[in-house]
Amino acid sequence: MLGRVVVGMSGGVDSSVAALLLKEQGYDVVGLFMHNWEEEENGACTSAEDWADVVGVCGKLGIPCYSVNFSEEYMNRVFSYFLSEYKKGRTPNPDVLCNREIKFAPFKEYALSLGADFIATGHYCDIGEQDGVPVLLKAADQNKDQTYFLNQVTTDQLTRVMFPLGRMLKPEVRRIAEQNGLVTAKKKDSTGICFIGERKFRAFLSEYLPGQKGRIVDTHGKTVGEHFGLMYYTLGQRKGLGIGGVAGEEQSRWYVVEKRLSDNTLVVSCGEGEELFSRALKAGGLNIIGPWDKNKFECTAKFRYRQAEQPVSVTVAGNDDVRIEFKTPQRAVTPGQYAVLYSGDRCLGGAVIDEVFK
Repeated sequence: MLGRVVVGMSGGVDSSVAALLLKEQGYDVVGLFMHNWEEEENGACTSAEDWADVVGVCGKLGIPCYSVNFSEEYMNRVFSYFLSEYKKGRTPNPDVLCNREIKFAPFKEYALSLGADFIATGHYCDIGEQDGVPVLLKAADQNKDQTYFLNQVTTDQLTRVMFPLGRMLKPEVRRIAEQNGLVTAKKKDSTGICFIGERKFRAFLSEYLPGQKGRIVDTHGKTVGEHFGLMYYTLGQRKGLGIGGVAGEEQSRWYVVEKRLSDNTLVVSCGEGEELFSRALKAGGLNIIGPWDKNKFECTAKFRYRQAEQPVSVTVAGNDDVRIEFKTPQRAVTPGQYAVLYSGDRCLGGAVIDEVFK
């Protein structure tokens, strides 16, 4: 045996194939499933179904599987942050925090307690090495690359970690699962945030943060509607504003340009969206993965997951703050989201967007 690998099993096809590949390579593989959310009567998550699929896959592969409950850690480390950010009028990404605070923290610690030499997940990304320490690399499948969601994982957390799917394309993963008769072979990929599940986002959030109604105004201060609570909206949003035709206004689609907490006002505009463009941002909590000693440099960056990388100039200040200047203006850069930095195939890390400059 090459050593013991504990694989984070989600009940999806990716982690299933990751476990299969590691077993074929000669590792002593153990499956470990995480319960991160205590289900309510209306069923926020599909954890029971997912756990059943994990049991089925591990039975097919002939490997042991266990489950561990991290719901308390998730509530304290991820969900509480999620709520506090929405209270501030920001738009957080809990999936990024879950990786740093759960999957590569208590999960990894628990796996090591089971005698693991390594942990592995079904993430689409890869690990390299520079100066004897790990660096995070993009996946071969650029359409599935998940380095964006790992931008806050620390260098130390990436030690003794494997990403078996890093050099694979998604169709190949599906094919391997089907050829080996895995029950997850045709299972639909999960999207969105687990604890919300199939429910409407506004309905879910209102259970924890009751909305305070307020005015919707155009950029000149004219009232054009009423909102249900600023936390339910995000910059650039066009759907669900509830604004019909307004006399004297351009008859085009409205979009959100500002959430004004000072007077609980949602500012909107219509047309091409020029008000949403910015030229720079300030971010905090900069996390650099692997060796990097530059305080001023040029690289590329993404400000949301599905965005193409953009050329930027980065200046690192004290206290892990960073200023990022855009080579071309960027649309709807949103406080609370992450600015993720890249140098070629390497993900350098990222920081939480605090402020944008028009």
